[in-house]
Amino acid sequence: MKKLLAASTAITMFASVLAGCGSTESVSGSVSLAGSTSMNKLCDALSEKFMEEYPDINVQVEYTGSTAGLESLQAGSVDIGDASRSLSDEEKNNGLVENVVAVDGIALITDKENEVADLTTQQLADIYTGKITNWSEVGGKDESIVVIGRENGSGTRSAFEELVGVEEQCAYAQELDSTGAVLGKVAATPGAIGYVSLDVVDDTVSTISLNGVEATEENILAGDYLLSRPFVMATMGEISEQNEAVQTWFEFVGSDAGQEVISSLGLILPETK
Repeated sequence: MKKLLAASTAITMFASVLAGCGSTESVSGSVSLAGSTSMNKLCDALSEKFMEEYPDINVQVEYTGSTAGLESLQAGSVDIGDASRSLSDEEKNNGLVENVVAVDGIALITDKENEVADLTTQQLADIYTGKITNWSEVGGKDESIVVIGRENGSGTRSAFEELVGVEEQCAYAQELDSTGAVLGKVAATPGAIGYVSLDVVDDTVSTISLNGVEATEENILAGDYLLSRPFVMATMGEISEQNEAVQTWFEFVGSDAGQEVISSLGLILPETK
């Protein structure tokens, strides 16, 4: 959590950088983003509001996965790489700058018929590494556990495995390529467990608390809920070095209107102190 809160100061930095940009009403051009599927709702909502305010700037977003988006950024094919995880030291050394725009919780979900309401971190790790294979071993009914996860390169997977301490150890029954696919598969599969961005959870699935702590904004900001991660809009170099259209995008994200969009989606605004 300390790493997450430290990273979130980036939003303060880009807000201060853009404070003196002046009027941007006449700005035209385009902004291209690619990356995390978990940021789909956020980017779509921000893009819609942004283009209402700046009709002469066209925003294009592709949802290719966090690592793929950052690779596109390094290759120069997009302006912004979306990642639902912190940047690695190697990525930063390659010139990528981590701009945290929101904080998200990772929710544990099961099918609606599952009777287990809480797991410990160790139980969760044992489930995902194949040491626990039946729900009866953690207080549920006699039913095989179907372990669902994301594909390699997913920011959600990277963050989840790092936080739980199961990197490169997971015994997935299925690896799916989007947040929505995980939600749908878990909802339709008896005995399934999966992890998704907190803001997409709906009434088709049940959620499981971790160590007795529910995935809520209050618990995440307090540092009590383990599974939380940043939503990053990375740039190649500082925001102040980007073209005017991209600087205008970040100015909007840090504005009252942009922050309202972020909050309305159930995401958490980063700490600014």
